[in-house]
Amino acid sequence: MIVFDLSCAHGHRFEGWFGSSGEYADQVAEGLIACPQCGSVDIGKAPMAPAVGRKGNQQAAAPRSHDGDAVSGGAMPAEVAKALDALAKVQAKALETSEYVGDRFAEESRAIHYGEREAATIHGKATEKERRELVEEGITVAPLLAPFVPPDEVN
Repeated sequence: MIVFDLSCAHGHRFEGWFGSSGEYADQVAEGLIACPQCGSVDIGKAPMAPAVGRKGNQQAAAPRSHDGDAVSGGAMPAEVAKALDALAKVQAKALETSEYVGDRFAEESRAIHYGEREAATIHGKATEKERRELVEEGITVAPLLAPFVPPDEVN
């Protein structure tokens, strides 16, 4: 996985996880990445500090916040790691009983909502425009919170 610092046209910064730089470029082009604060799909990579290794005989002190706790770049607090692990496990369990519909997510969601298809729990891909349209139609959608590799992209 590659982690990029991203920002929207309004200056909000957030992090995105991608399988490759090409995957990032594809998702931006399709409008699949939206700012979690304002919903803007005008997204770009934010400047990042390069990861430069230290000499073998040097050890870096973890950066500290104003109250002395380790922050970004330091060790992840055990509570955060535990919470993220639990979230990933809950999501994986939920996806076991959910049908992956890929790019047909918007179409399948509408079919279920309007009774044209049997009710089912589904997950898949939708552009930001499709997501907005579904919400405007009263169709409940929610993003996956942990990184997910679609079944058709698994090695």
